[in-house]
Parts: sequence; structure tokens; C-alpha cells
Amino acid sequence: MTVQATKPVANFFIVCLFIIFITSCLPAAEKPNVLFIAVDDLRVELGCYGDTVVKSPNLDQLASRGLLFERAYCQQAVCNPSRASMLTGLGLDTLQIHDLPTHFRERVPNVITLPQHFMQSGYETRDIGKIFHNWIQDDYKGDPASWSVPAVMHFNSHGNDKPLVEGKLPKNHSDVPRTEMLDVPDEAYFDGRIAQLAVEAMNEIKEEQFFLAVGFWKPHAPFNPPKKYWDLYERSEIELAMNREKPANVPEIAMHDGREIRRGFKDRPDGRPTLDEERALRHGYYAATSFVDAQIGKVLDELDRLQLREETIVVFWSDHGFHLGEKTLWAKTSNFELDARVPMIISLPGQTEAMRTSAIVELLDVYPTLVDLCGLDQPASGLEGVSLRPLFENPAESVKPAALTQHCRPAYPKAGEDPEAMGYSIRTPRFRYTEWRDFNDGSVLAAEFYDHEKDPQEMKNIIGSNLGKQEQPKLHALLEKTRSR
Repeated sequence: MTVQATKPVANFFIVCLFIIFITSCLPAAEKPNVLFIAVDDLRVELGCYGDTVVKSPNLDQLASRGLLFERAYCQQAVCNPSRASMLTGLGLDTLQIHDLPTHFRERVPNVITLPQHFMQSGYETRDIGKIFHNWIQDDYKGDPASWSVPAVMHFNSHGNDKPLVEGKLPKNHSDVPRTEMLDVPDEAYFDGRIAQLAVEAMNEIKEEQFFLAVGFWKPHAPFNPPKKYWDLYERSEIELAMNREKPANVPEIAMHDGREIRRGFKDRPDGRPTLDEERALRHGYYAATSFVDAQIGKVLDELDRLQLREETIVVFWSDHGFHLGEKTLWAKTSNFELDARVPMIISLPGQTEAMRTSAIVELLDVYPTLVDLCGLDQPASGLEGVSLRPLFENPAESVKPAALTQHCRPAYPKAGEDPEAMGYSIRTPRFRYTEWRDFNDGSVLAAEFYDHEKDPQEMKNIIGSNLGKQEQPKLHALLEKTRSR
């Protein structure tokens, strides 16, 4: 189904005029700023995506002035590969990064990153919070070549995000592992302080042409937002995951142990949370989503207060999705839709109307899109994604036939070591097709085929069905073509 713009077609022409204006009519010195907002582990559950549980008023407001991507996908459902690919504009087979510790410059030393390219094009580039991953090399500096000044609050551990307050900590109202509920200010946690620093940075660079990256750490576990965000939800009204069983006929290699969440429940007889604890975990995840939405709102409000909205492109994205008990899975590291699909919104300067597109797109496409929208030259290191600019002109268009997401096994290989197997998964408008291949010889170990028209939750692998046999040769060819871009 094609999702059209929410206002009359005439509004498309208004947006087109804005694109032409900001990319062609203005002198180079007046090209748009970029406010680049990232979050960690956010699945596609926001009010603007039609969710009726999650409270996300600030992102909903952004969507009312931007292009919302209904079908955006990450390159790998784990932080380092996903972010490295998006920020270099290179696919994972090019980067050869599949683990958490490896810095992309170990693989491609001279690649020009997205913020680095903007800096070389005359922009002031700043990093407040987690944009690249937590590399421990280079004295924790991240990627200094990308920023005009050193990044701040970009390196840490999610486990270190403990409340900082004066005096004694208040009572923790949650005794469920991987959660915490304290009545403390927003600034007690990483993301509250990141929002504060981003507001300060915006005031410092408001007279300059800027690329301001603001990276929030939530809703990543542990789920520990301040109590007022928990209070937005009634625990009794939070439903457990749908489709809590393994998919039928699923190959075991497609599954994983969900260690990020389940490590907190090792003392349980089966190593799993109880049903009440599952509901508490979901409650904490929704509260963390509302918490990070509120911090994003502070940054967007300051952009408006400084009257910079009319000259700034706002980009919002998550590095990958997340499972909350669906298919027996917790957290990420799969190739299923819930891990691969991400929320993404891009709002142009002066845009006042909501637009939506069901076109298949990837995080890999953000780099060439911003280069195109800002009228920059192409980076010397090349890009493997495509510009999404045509979708602003006509959201009903298609820019690519499939999105590629991949994940290795083991799910978390050791630094620098090759995995044993790689799962390559393509998402077309109707199907998800996955091949698990031996990493050394490329032989196919297992395959999956899901028909989203009849099975949007991907609960039955029908690779051996008549439809699967009919479509597999075409999807295999499309997978190979997508990999070789």
C-alpha cells in the first residue's frame, strides 16, 4: 500500500519549492544547517507511526512538519555496524565491520564521514552525545576527524547511566531487573544532560553554518527514566507481546539468546522474566521512550526559540529496532522486521505539512540525501546509498527495490574475528527473504521467507511453500544485486 501525503497534492509543490530554494537559489554560505538527532534501540512505536500506547508528543510534532518514512531499515541491528555504515555511507560488506569494538578507520582509514564531509564543506560540526559507537581506541575520542571541536558525552557505558543528584538518592520504586524508577530530575541521567548541552551548543553556533549531532542513549536498557515518565502509563493497561512463540519452521540460527535483557534473570528456573516482569520491562521501555522524546523536545524548542527552524534540516533516526518478548526474543541482533525496521523523519526548512512515504529506504541513504539537499559535492570516498530527495517531491515514488539488513553468528563476535555465519536479509514491499551463509565459503546454511501481506509479524517461514519456491530465485537474485551495489 502506498501512503500518500496527509494534505492535498498542492502541498507537495510547496515542499518542492523549498527544496529548490535551499539547494539552488541560495549562495553557498547560506546553505541549510543540519540538526541530526539519533536515539538508541528505538523500535517503530511512536504516536506518529500510529501507536496508541507510546506517548511521544515532540516526535509527533516533528512528524507534522516532516517526511515520515514508514519503511526505513538499518544495515545491522547492533550499534557499531549500524552507525558506522550510516555515517560513512558504506555498506557492511565494504566496511567489514560486524562487531562492537572495531573502529571503522581500522578497515577504511581514509573514509570521509558524513559530519567530516560537512566540516570540509565549511560547516561547524559538533557532537553532543552518542553518535558513533563507544570505541575505546584513541583515548576514547571517538572520531576526532569528524568534528570541529572534541565530542562530549559520546563515550560511556549504558550501565554507567546512574542518577547523579545532590544528597541521598530517593527510593527505587521498581525491583525488576534491568529497570529503575527514581523520582529525580531529567538531568540526573545522560540524556537530560545531553539535551542541556545541545541547547548550550546551539546558542554558541547559532550565527554559524552548523551540523549539530545530538545522540541520545535511550531507550536502550537499563530502563531507568525518571519516575514522572513511568507515571505517564498505567501498568495494568500495558499488554504483553503479541506472538510470543518461535516462528514456525524458523531455522535455529535466526534466533538468539537475548542476553542484553535476560542476563538480569539468570536466577529464574528458565532464565526468563515472569509475565509480570515482562509487563514491567515493557512499561520501562515505553517510559524511556517518552523520556527521550521529552529531551528531543527541549532541543527542538530551542531551535524554534532561536528562530533557526526556517534554515535548518532536522533529521531524526534510530540505529535499529528492538524486541520486547515477541518470538521469545529480547533486545536486538536478529534480521527480523522488529529489529531491522527503524523510525526516521526528515523535516526541511520551512516545512509546515506532514508527509509520509511507504517507499523502501535504508539508513545508508541518509548521507547522500543530506549531501543532495544541502547542495554539497559528493565525497571523494564514494557513497553506496541513494538520495531520498525524490520522495520529498513525490512520496509515492520508489527509490530502490529492497533494503538489505544483515547479522552475523555468533551475534557478538570478538573484536576483529570473522563470524562463523552471516545472515543476509532483504525487505521488499511485500516479502522478507533471508539467507544464512557460511562466512568462509558462502554456502547457504538456511533460508527464510515471510509474506508480509498475510504474515506481518513474520511468524511462519514459508520457504518451502509454492509461493516460496516461486519467489526464491527472484529474491536470491535481488539479494545478490543489492549486496553488490
